[in-house]
Amino acid sequence: MTDIANTQQCFVQLWLLLERTRHLLRGQYKRYCIRNILKAWFGGAANDDFIWHVCHQCEQEGWNELPSVKLYPRKHRELLRAIVAVCTGISFYKIDLRALDSAYSQAFPHSTAININKKIKK
Repeated sequence: MTDIANTQQCFVQLWLLLERTRHLLRGQYKRYCIRNILKAWFGGAANDDFIWHVCHQCEQEGWNELPSVKLYPRKHRELLRAIVAVCTGISFYKIDLRALDSAYSQAFPHSTAININKKIKK
C-alpha cells in the first residue's frame, strides 16, 4: 500500500484502487465489503481494531456488501474519508472533501460528479 495522505493525487489513486479491488475480489469469489477491502490493501495491518475504527468513522458495517463505485459513490466516499482519517491520524472532518470529490471526477470522468456540500442557488 502506498502512503496515504490528504491530497488529491492520493485520492485519485484510492478511487482507482477501489475499482481494481472490486474486480480482484469478484475474481476470487469474495464479498466486496469494507473488511475484505482493508485486508486486501493493508494485509496483516488490517486487524480487527483497525477495521472497527474505519467502520465506526464511516458509519457502515464491515461485512455489508458495497455497491459498485461508479453507480453509488457516496458510501465509498465516506469509506475513503475514514481510511485517510485513521491512517493519517487527522480528524474525519478535516479531510479535504473538494479534493476527494474532484479526484472522483478524475478517476471516473464519464460518471456523474459528486459534490455533496454544494450550495443551492435560490
